[in-house]
Amino acid sequence: MAGITRTLLIFGGFVVVVGAAFYPIYFRPLLHMEQYRKEQAANRSGIVQEDVQPPGLKVWSDPFGRK
Repeated sequence: MAGITRTLLIFGGFVVVVGAAFYPIYFRPLLHMEQYRKEQAANRSGIVQEDVQPPGLKVWSDPFGRK
């Protein structure tokens, strides 16, 4: 019985660590989409896409835009 408990704690701890790592990367931007749109607009305000985009590649698009 102690082996099962230890195994569950190890796997449970792994799931918690992975979830804690994914929250700020994936879930927080999805939950606070308007805030991230404003931040990205401010960060990209001085950038002219044609000057920094290599020729022949697709121009940047809004990562939060829906198709």
